[in-house]
Amino acid sequence: MKLYILKILVSLDQLVNTIFGGSPDETLSSRWGKGTRRGCKVCSFMCRILNIFEKDHCEKSIERDETKNSWGGN
Repeated sequence: MKLYILKILVSLDQLVNTIFGGSPDETLSSRWGKGTRRGCKVCSFMCRILNIFEKDHCEKSIERDETKNSWGGN
């Protein structure tokens, strides 16, 4: 059951990312991690919040194969 719930949460995360112009196969954490590398202050702020729950969450979540031109970039 835990795996099922995790899959649902990831799919919702990807949906929100898609709604905001990101790749349908990328999570917000990945996008924010890429944005942080590029100096995006909003992305960096969001990653600092996620670091409360898991150290380096955004950095660990970066999907290098997702490079759609968006505020996350590659």
